[in-house]
Amino acid sequence: MCGIAGCVDFAHPLAHGTARAMTATMARRGPDDEGLWTSDHVALGHRRLSVIDLEGGCQPMAAEDPSAARAALTYSGETYNFRQLRTQLSGLGHRFTTRSDTEVVLRAYQQWGAGLATRLEGIYAFAIWDLDRQELLLVRDRMGVKPLYYAETSSGVLFGSEPKAILAHPRFTPVLDADGLRDILSVAKVPGHAVFRGMREVPPGGIVRVGRSGVTEERYWRLEVAEHTDSLDRTISTVRELMEEIVEAQMVSDVPLCTLLSGGLDSSSLTALAAHAARTAGTGRIRSCSVSDPDPDGSAGTAANQDHVYARMLAEHVGSEHSELPLKAPDLLDPALRASVLRAYDLPIAKGDEHASLHLLFSIVRRHSTVALSGECGDEVFGGYRWQRERDTVLSDTFPWVHEGRANYRGNDVVFSPDLLAKLDLAAYERDCHSTAVAEIDARSGIADPVEARYREVTYLALTRHAQVLFDRKDRMSMACGLEVRVPFADHRLVEYTFNVPWAMKSFDGREKSLLRAAMRDLLPEAVAQRVKTPYPSIRAEAYDRTLRERLAQLIRTGSGPLDPLVAPALKEAVRREGASALAGGMSRAALETTLQLDAWLRAYDVQLAL
Repeated sequence: MCGIAGCVDFAHPLAHGTARAMTATMARRGPDDEGLWTSDHVALGHRRLSVIDLEGGCQPMAAEDPSAARAALTYSGETYNFRQLRTQLSGLGHRFTTRSDTEVVLRAYQQWGAGLATRLEGIYAFAIWDLDRQELLLVRDRMGVKPLYYAETSSGVLFGSEPKAILAHPRFTPVLDADGLRDILSVAKVPGHAVFRGMREVPPGGIVRVGRSGVTEERYWRLEVAEHTDSLDRTISTVRELMEEIVEAQMVSDVPLCTLLSGGLDSSSLTALAAHAARTAGTGRIRSCSVSDPDPDGSAGTAANQDHVYARMLAEHVGSEHSELPLKAPDLLDPALRASVLRAYDLPIAKGDEHASLHLLFSIVRRHSTVALSGECGDEVFGGYRWQRERDTVLSDTFPWVHEGRANYRGNDVVFSPDLLAKLDLAAYERDCHSTAVAEIDARSGIADPVEARYREVTYLALTRHAQVLFDRKDRMSMACGLEVRVPFADHRLVEYTFNVPWAMKSFDGREKSLLRAAMRDLLPEAVAQRVKTPYPSIRAEAYDRTLRERLAQLIRTGSGPLDPLVAPALKEAVRREGASALAGGMSRAALETTLQLDAWLRAYDVQLAL
């Protein structure tokens, strides 16, 4: 899957040592090889995780034949239709020296220029330098599964797979302003925003052009409202056909592959399809991996998570080689693990236990597999969340997951000073973000029924805002372990097809994910097919929250860290009087986690405040 980094500077000599330092920050994304390509005004860096054509796919890769566009490429991701494109390009006269998808992307640029993006099927983020045009293209996959950041300079641009690549350049100073803090404290990712002042993400389905005249963004793909004309039966069969094709294509790998199996409908469907494809291809049993109950001893005092029970059932049904990772609260509170998660993510996070458990899971999975298939995005595509189905929540005037779960994020008004909160005006920011998002799709101008239009808006919000947070989590935690995670449900063909299916058809049996359940029923045990969705396992033990409160209370007591100027005076006084018990009321776990992470991030990244 790899990591990329680099810079363009039209006014100053390139500092090769700086370019190497930027590339070195991507080492965990690409532990197998490294490379640096330079020309007059550009440096392209690459760290490789070898997955396809282990011997021949080294990068950066250049094509300097004067008979075609001269270009150099640093590429991260997978192009699943690279074999078909290779055949097409060979017919057009291109000659290949490797078996890699990287070379296919490079030749595709020579043939079609920036138009190559519309021909790629996969998850990718890459940079192409055109030697003749003296122009850099930064390209990101349609759904934004793979990350790509950039920052303009006075004479060019810095870029990388993660913020840390840009932060390694001495001309970029990490600064947190009010807009960045709004992003940290909000619960809806805004495409393009990157928290650090002066840094942006290439938008999903976007291209950034960098030339002497400046930097511009454009979109080559976006979801659009259209009429769905297929019958229910035809829709179900199309979903099955697409899923079979997508999973088979995403199993192409020259290294060991597994599935991440929770026992839910999404991951069970992928594992069943992968097992069938493996048997058909004669490649042996598929591997599957899962997280067992985080509180197996019952100390949490509530019903245990049953994911592992259903995962075992599915694994036995399809004959996969199955393994589990048991998790306990003390493991996820380990300061070294939490610091590793922060280094991987580069930003404060609200769900510390979930990120930490994924980090542990992926580190264990990496011992036997380099590639994994994940069920991420199945809920967004097929309508698996309560907030996508419950009418009152759907018809709210904000992001439905915020409307449903606002109490889960309470605590900003307790932690932060009233003056700061007044300046941030998070309620207005939330309204603005929501109105901007729904205006992008303009569903109500194309759908006569306002209720159906709102359901389409909610699906759009799920795919373009909610899913982005999950993609980031999966990408950072997996690539920190050198593991490539693929997400078949985020394939743009499936997303495009299901997006415009009327809500009545998506929920025809009165349940969540009706279309997927109907399409996959014959491959799954009945208990798995009928299972009600459950959230990703999180720590339920009160001891976990108590530890968070104690750590935050200690932090506030010291009064010397970068967080101190932001903390409400009333809370400082309450902690001095009552200790950690002052944080027992009005503070959600998410607020505790975010506040602790914010302080750790400000310290570790030496972030300057400009609030």
